[in-house]
Amino acid sequence: MCGIVGVVATSPVNQALYDGLTVLQHRGQDAAGIMTSDNGQLFLRKDNGLVKDVFRTRHMLQLKGNMGIGHVRYPTAGCSSSAESQPFYVNSPYGISLAHNGNLTNADTLKEDLFREDLRHINTSSDSEVLLNVFAHELHRQNKLRIDENDVFEAVRGVHRRCKGAYAALAMVTGYGIVAFRDPNGIRPLVIGKREGEMGVTEYMFASESVALDVIGFELMRDVEPGEAVYVSVDGKLHSQQCADNPVHSPCIFEFVYFARPDTIIDGISVYKARLRMGETLAQKIKRDFPDHDIDVVIPIPDTSRTSAVQLSAELGTLYREGFIKNRYIGRTFIMPGQTQRKKSVRQKLNAIDLEFRGKNVLLVDDSIVRGTTSLQIIQMARDAGANKVYFASAAPPVRYPNVYGIDMPTSSELIGFGRNDQEIAAEIGADRLFYQDLDDLIESVLYRKNKTVQRFDTSVFNGEYVTGDVTPDYLNQLEASRSDGAKAERDQQQIPIDLHNNS
Repeated sequence: MCGIVGVVATSPVNQALYDGLTVLQHRGQDAAGIMTSDNGQLFLRKDNGLVKDVFRTRHMLQLKGNMGIGHVRYPTAGCSSSAESQPFYVNSPYGISLAHNGNLTNADTLKEDLFREDLRHINTSSDSEVLLNVFAHELHRQNKLRIDENDVFEAVRGVHRRCKGAYAALAMVTGYGIVAFRDPNGIRPLVIGKREGEMGVTEYMFASESVALDVIGFELMRDVEPGEAVYVSVDGKLHSQQCADNPVHSPCIFEFVYFARPDTIIDGISVYKARLRMGETLAQKIKRDFPDHDIDVVIPIPDTSRTSAVQLSAELGTLYREGFIKNRYIGRTFIMPGQTQRKKSVRQKLNAIDLEFRGKNVLLVDDSIVRGTTSLQIIQMARDAGANKVYFASAAPPVRYPNVYGIDMPTSSELIGFGRNDQEIAAEIGADRLFYQDLDDLIESVLYRKNKTVQRFDTSVFNGEYVTGDVTPDYLNQLEASRSDGAKAERDQQQIPIDLHNNS
């Protein structure tokens, strides 16, 4: 999962891009990058690390220009090389840079086609570089010295014809503008906002989440629609066009469960309200399945489960307490590359307040259970703090299937929900009793009745149904072999990546 931002303004955009990436830091803590454009010249800074560490004053001063894009990354494939940090760049045609959130399911085929047919070399293992080169080739096919919005839209149509999977992308064409586009299913989020700039000229900003617009002072206009391309020229003119033949709005439901900040709006849906409803429906299930419950206190596992836990406790009529204190200088456990690092980080990340646990029957609430390692350790922490019984509730259903659209949970064997029933999972994590959200209730909690734009959700991690329709058992087996934690560890030991960009 990654975060992307782009700004076309009437004044320097370096600070707006930095601030936007900082707000989106929760979407990736592995690497960060910014590319700006000024009078036909490009300025790039990218490296491994958090936004605050990658960009120092000397770097910010060098990022000149009124147009730029930025990216925060976590490595889906487990590679932490700074060579794979974004934005990526190709010089032909026109000079194009790109920031991408998502994952192409046909990246290997595209890479071969790009070499054999388009005569383009891919330097990294990143599918984002593949996406950039596909877009560049499609734009080159227009065969024009000067391009306009129609040429850009035709290039995006070519991308949709060739690329499968999930992609929310920002492509900056040097001297021309920024184009934002989403895959025909709209799996990954992308919004556009505006504000008044100098001399009354409208400035535009794109971002993965609306909260990035809020913090920087842009007004949310709308989402970039599935299959749509929105092009803002360097002089601030906005053009948009639907570029896919049969778009079906199918956002990833896990954005609402875990990834997005609660104060953001995705596809017209408030993440905060969706999580409140998740807590309500989960409480109703607990009351059905455990009517004579002896729960003394509801305690969230910070941070993403707080909203659901508050509503759950209210619905149950049970005390709500904060029982864990979080060290905010430790990254999000779920998106850390490698199981060893995840295991090590949990006790560094959380500490229990003994008096909230001692002698009590505790219901711990989390947003989801993926590998189960974190849940196991947290339940043991609750017992060590003196809890009498430890129940566990997940605001999401069991995660049983790999994600192929940009979330680092690719192998079934690493998912505690795969091949186990609720009782077996409870035994694995050490819970006295386990409560999972039902999938229908999760969908209803997120979709609700007022939303008219979303046609369905990608719920593949829960039910194995992939909305792009091209995910085969062979493809999943390939992921199993290449993206397991063991495979990642082996690559990290064997490979020393060559960094071809200047990070000085």
